[in-house]
Amino acid sequence: MAKRAGKLTYKSSGVDVSANDVMVDKIGAALRRTYDPRVISRHGGFAGLMRLDYHERLLKRCYREPVLVAGADGVGSKLLFGIQHQRIASLGIDLVAMSVNDILTVGAEPLMFLDYVACHKLKPAEIAEIVTGVSTGCVEAGCALLGGETAEMPAMYSPSHFDLAGFCVGVVERDRIIDGDDVEPGDVVIGLASSGIHSNGYSLVHAAIERLGKRKQLPVDLGEPLEDALLRPTRIYVQPVLKLLRSYRRKKIVRAMAHITGGGIAGNLPRVLPDGCAAHIHRGAWTPPPVFRLIQALGVDESEMYDVFNMGIGFILVVRPAFANAVIERLNSAGETAFRIGTIRKGKRRVVWR
Repeated sequence: MAKRAGKLTYKSSGVDVSANDVMVDKIGAALRRTYDPRVISRHGGFAGLMRLDYHERLLKRCYREPVLVAGADGVGSKLLFGIQHQRIASLGIDLVAMSVNDILTVGAEPLMFLDYVACHKLKPAEIAEIVTGVSTGCVEAGCALLGGETAEMPAMYSPSHFDLAGFCVGVVERDRIIDGDDVEPGDVVIGLASSGIHSNGYSLVHAAIERLGKRKQLPVDLGEPLEDALLRPTRIYVQPVLKLLRSYRRKKIVRAMAHITGGGIAGNLPRVLPDGCAAHIHRGAWTPPPVFRLIQALGVDESEMYDVFNMGIGFILVVRPAFANAVIERLNSAGETAFRIGTIRKGKRRVVWR
């Protein structure tokens, strides 16, 4: 007689719903620490809520003509290094940084963030660690983590593997939108230092690091452990840049901003330049972090390095020349490392290296 198959359950197929309930309880504090009086959300609901018009004395930044700004992104294959070295909390910071830095380029204040975590098996402690990292990024960016989604898909992901995605909504006053249309020859290009590789180009990083094999001695002295250089979180530029913009409420001295992600400076800065304007960038204006010299030493041409990585500049502002020195001073005082890295000249919309 044929043996009867046992009854199928969701748990037997690989998904444990009860683990999700434990996880939701664990991440509650991480969400709540990102809230301000605008948030009217309740933990555990189906959606998050935030007031756009508010009158508390603590927060008097009401918008006359608010324009909502949205962005979504992920962390990419940097996840593999984080999983390999069991350093996953910082990946949550990367996740926030990639979206909030994007919407910052138009002058937007991030309001709310939601995350999506997909995994092989839901481990509440692990998910809580990731969400705590997301929460840390939200606190740094000054936005509320209103919630998110966790998907347990054992048929899709290998054991111990997961993926991250995030979505950010911000707001900017309509007449304060920074779109690059006003950029003109003579404007100054200011670069803000990156914290390292950030979250782009890691497929090439993987290929390069594999060439190390079992070598204990690195061809370049990093001044720190390799995993620290590879996994340092993406820098979040929101608070210093917004502070700068708010200090010039009448004058629009910042004409364009670019988040330097995949494709490097040459691939991202032209996206915010008008026709007839070329950005002349001086490579000698700053020194790339040692991790980039390591990757290049492992067989990547210099031109490829600049085509793929940020090379030490994570965010760029194009400003009116009369205000360039003051902007650099303000950004440095706010904790950034700002460099005058180039100028705008007449020409085809592109980056010209000097």
